[in-house]
Amino acid sequence: MTIDEDSRRLAELGYKQELARTWSGFSNFAISFSIISILAGCFTTFGQAWNNGGPIAISWGWPLISVFILIIGFCMSELVSAYPTAGGIYWWAAKMGKPIHGWFTGWLNLIGLIAVTASVDYGCATFLNITISRLFGGEATLTRAFVLFVIVLALHALINIFSHRLISVLQNVSVWWHVAGAVIIVAILIFAPNQHQSADFVFFGTNNASGFGDGSNGLTFWLYVLPLGFLLTQYTITGFDACAHVSEETHGAATSAARGLWQSIFYSAIGGWILLLAFLFAATNVDEINKQFGFVGAIFETALSSPLATAIFAISTIGQFFCGMSCVTSMSRMTYAFSRDGAVPGWRLWSKVDRNRTPVNAIIAGCVVAALITLPALYAPPGFTTPVAFYAVVSIAVIGLYLAFLIPIWLRLRMGDKFQPGPWTLGKKYRVLCWIACVEIVIVSIYFIMPFSPAGVPGSPDFAWTSVNYAPIAVGVVLIGIALWWTLSAKHWFTGPRRTVDEVPAD
Repeated sequence: MTIDEDSRRLAELGYKQELARTWSGFSNFAISFSIISILAGCFTTFGQAWNNGGPIAISWGWPLISVFILIIGFCMSELVSAYPTAGGIYWWAAKMGKPIHGWFTGWLNLIGLIAVTASVDYGCATFLNITISRLFGGEATLTRAFVLFVIVLALHALINIFSHRLISVLQNVSVWWHVAGAVIIVAILIFAPNQHQSADFVFFGTNNASGFGDGSNGLTFWLYVLPLGFLLTQYTITGFDACAHVSEETHGAATSAARGLWQSIFYSAIGGWILLLAFLFAATNVDEINKQFGFVGAIFETALSSPLATAIFAISTIGQFFCGMSCVTSMSRMTYAFSRDGAVPGWRLWSKVDRNRTPVNAIIAGCVVAALITLPALYAPPGFTTPVAFYAVVSIAVIGLYLAFLIPIWLRLRMGDKFQPGPWTLGKKYRVLCWIACVEIVIVSIYFIMPFSPAGVPGSPDFAWTSVNYAPIAVGVVLIGIALWWTLSAKHWFTGPRRTVDEVPAD
C-alpha cells in the first residue's frame, strides 16, 4: 500500500494525514516489541512471581498466560486492520458501539499507557540506580531511584520531542538490543555459574512468600497466591496496542500494523520464557533470593562474578531505557488522538502538533502525570527493596490497558457478521477467540486489584499504608470521575471521533 493509499484509507475513517507517515512495517512491530521488552518486565516483576507461586508461576505460568495474551492480540490485530488510526482501541470502540463506549475505552487506555510509562521508567531508574552503585559505589536509595526516574522521564520526553525522525530508527535498534542482550544474558547464565538448579526445581518448585495461607501450598495458594504471580507475564506482555497508535505513521498499516501486533506478542513470549528459565536454573541460592524478597538481582549476585552480574544489570537497564522511550511515543499518540476528538480537558493544547508534526504538548503532559502517580514509590515497607507502590502502578497499567482492550473486543463479538474486516481477519474463529479474550481479561482485572500481602489488607494487625495496593483506589476514583463527568456533562457534547476531512481524496 502506498502513502497515498494509506492517506486515503485514513480519510475514509475521517482524518487528514497530520502525523508524518515514515515508519516501516518492521518499525511498527519494533515499537510494540520494545514496549513489551523482556529486558524490562522479566527483570522488574520477577519478584512478584517468585514470591507468589515460585518457579511454577514462571516456568508454567509464563507460557500459559502468554497463550491467552496472544489470543487477545489476534482479536486486536483484526480490529487494527479494519481501523488503522492513532486513536486505536478508543476509535474502534466508538466506531462499533456508541460514544459512551469510546469515552470509557479512551480514558482507560490513556490511564493504562501513562501508568505503563511510569512503571517502565521507574524500573529503568531502579536498575540504573543499582548499576551506578555497583560501578561507582554509594547506596542505591529510594530517593536516588526517584530522582533518576524523573531524569529518565525527562530524557524520554526530550528524545520524543526533538528526535522524532530518529524514533523509528531507535525502535529498530531496540529490537536488536533486546535480542542480542537476551542471548548474551542467557549464555552467561548457562556457562558462568558453577552449578545449576534441577529441572524438578524449575518446573515443579513452589514458593509462598506472600504471607497469605501461612506460607503453605493449600487452597489459598492455588486459588489466590499463584494467580497473583501471573502479574509477571500479564504486565510484561502488554502495551502492544502501540502498533495501532502509530498506525497513522506506518506504511501499509492495515496489514503491517496487524501483523506487527500479534508477532510482537509471539516472539516476546518465546524469548521471555527462555530468559526466565535461564534465571530459574541459575537460582541456586534460594535463601538469599528469599531474603531479598525475590529480587532478580539476587540471582546474578549469588551465581555470577561481580563483573558479569554488573554486565547483566547494564544490559537490562539499556533495554528498559529503550522500552520507556517507546512507551512515551505510544502514550503521546493516544493523548493526541483522544484530544483531537475533544475528550481531554484542554484538548486544543494536547492535540496540537509542532512544525515537525510532533505532539509536543501531549508528550510533556503525559510524562508529568506519570511522575506524579509514582510519588508513593518514595516509600517502601521495612525491608523491601522494591516499593509496593511500584507493583501498584504496574497493576494500574495492566487493569487500565486490558479493560480498554476488553470493550472493543466485546463490541466486535456483539457485531457478529455486521463487522467489516480489513485485509487481516480471523474469519469465523472470531467468536471463540473473542470470548476467551473477554473472560481472561475480566479474571485478571479482579485479581490485580487484590492486596499483595496481609499488611495491605485493611483491618489487619500488621496493616501499613506503604503495603497497600492502591490500584483499585486509583482506577476506581478515575472510573467514578469519568462516569460522573459523562453523566453530568460529556454525554451532551461528546459524540466520539470527529472528522477532520470532509471528502475522501480521489484516486
